[in-house]
Formats: sequence, C-alpha cells, structure tokens
Amino acid sequence: MMLKKMSIRKITVATLALFALVLLYLMPSTEDFNTKLSNDDIEYIYTNTQEVIYLLDSNDYVARTTIKGCDCDTLETAKDVAEGLIIDGAKSNIIPNGFRSLIPSGTEVLNVSLENKILTINFSKELLDINQEYEDKMIESIIYSLTSIDGIDKVILQVEGEILSKLPNSGRTLPTSLDKSYGINKNYDLVTTQNIDSYTVYYVSEFNDNKYYVPVTKYVNNQKQDKIKVIIDELSTSPIYETNLMSYLNNNVSLIDYTMEENALKLNFNDAILTDSTSNKILEEVIYTISLSIEDNYNVKEVSFLVNNEEIYKNSLKTLE
Repeated sequence: MMLKKMSIRKITVATLALFALVLLYLMPSTEDFNTKLSNDDIEYIYTNTQEVIYLLDSNDYVARTTIKGCDCDTLETAKDVAEGLIIDGAKSNIIPNGFRSLIPSGTEVLNVSLENKILTINFSKELLDINQEYEDKMIESIIYSLTSIDGIDKVILQVEGEILSKLPNSGRTLPTSLDKSYGINKNYDLVTTQNIDSYTVYYVSEFNDNKYYVPVTKYVNNQKQDKIKVIIDELSTSPIYETNLMSYLNNNVSLIDYTMEENALKLNFNDAILTDSTSNKILEEVIYTISLSIEDNYNVKEVSFLVNNEEIYKNSLKTLE
C-alpha cells in the first residue's frame, strides 16, 4: 500500500513539473513580446497615464482631449505630447476619433529643454509647411497642450534652432515666450482697438456620444465685471452664441459671491446649480466647464463649489483629465 502511495505521488509530481515546463515554453519572453509590438509598428508601450492634448475637432475648433501617454519626467512628457500633435506621427494610431493633429507630417522634435518652467522646443523645418488657414490654430494647439503639463508655464518655439518670431504664412509677429494668454479659438467682439480685455470660457461639444471640452477666448472692450462673473454669465446664457458648443449650466444659476484664499477659489451659488432639488450633486459637465475656465483665467490650484455657503464639491485643477 505504501509503495502504491509513493508511486502515485511520484506520478503526480512528474505530471505537475511537465505541465509547468509546457506553460513556460508556450509563454513568450519579454523580448519576444516587445518584438511583436515592434513588428506591428507600435512605437510606444503605453501606460494608464492620460496626457491632456489639444487637437482639431470636426468643427475646426482646437479642443481638449486626452491620449495614452508615458509615465515619465516633464521633458519626456513634453516630447511625447508633441509627437501626438504631428500628423502621421508616432502616436497617430491613438488619436481619438473625431480629432486630428495640426503639425505638418514629417516634422520632427529635434530637442527640448526646460528652465524656470519655460520649455524650449525645437522642431524641424517641416513645421513651416503649415497651411495658412491653420497656422494660428497650430500655435494654439502647441501652447495649450504643452502648458497643460505640470511644471511648464510657457513655451519658446524654435525651428532648426531659430526662435519662431512670426507665423509662417501671414507673417504675424509672435511673442518670444508663449502661454495661454495667446488665446484659443479666438472670438472678437470689439468696437475699438482701445482698452481690450480677454477671458477664456470652456464649453462642451460631442462626437459620437463622447463629450469633450472646447475653450473659446473672447476679446471685448472695457470689461467691467470680474472674469469669474463673466464666465458664469456666459455659461448660463441661453442660447450659446458659438456653433456646435453647449453649456449644461442652468440659466437660473446665480453666483452669490466668491472668495479667494491663497491658491483656492471658493464659489458660492444658489441651489439652481444642483442637478435636482433632492440631491447635493452637480453635473460633471458643469464642474468641468467652470473649473477649466477658472484654470485658464486665474492662478489657482483648487476650486470649491458651495451652495448657499455649504461646500458641495472641491476640485483640484491639476487632476482634471
């Protein structure tokens, strides 16, 4: 009986060992796996990291979306995002449906450097092949994409080592260093060239049932109200005077007051901002359009939403995707 048990045990051990060897044989090594990725023309091994990027949507707006990115430092992230802005670039296979890149095909990122939160990015000469219709939108796309990276506040654009001082076709002068004050999807409501103010408001757009956000910089004369009040008024106005753009902010919403504390902005609304009268919830689209608009117009890191002085939601701007 004992010999029989030992025989069974040996057979069992031998069978398990053989099974393990078969599994090891069938499983590809890391080298084999990476080779297969390369053979499929995949240039990157993507992580779960999401990178904010501004691309041209189907309505010719430069719009905010996200793509898979690298889990890397600021400089490598900047190069990675810039690759996503190039037509037929290394990341073209993960550009979301309904969007397209703006930097001309064949453009290369030659080098990047970062000092005092100012990124200098050097492109090859193909950047200058941009169609005149899209040259300003291309600059907007580059600025907004790269300054969305934590640690980058401004961008200096170079072509073959020389600072890009004017738009390639129109010849319009560009500042040496660029930030979001350059504007995006610009809208002019001016009666004079004197006393011009500007502010940026984010709206909602949609493609194939997928919502995303579109910033519009508006230029006006002698803006009397604080920007936050103007933003809330714009978003609660019905109808929106921008084609294919929406706001989910109820037109009965009122900003009662607001306070600035260090790097935080506290907004106190009436209860019309709530999804309904029975809940203490605010629509995500409302939170995002207001928060993104604040991020572009105020130097704050956090936004709190209050209803009749009671805090409902707190939003860290750097975690927005």
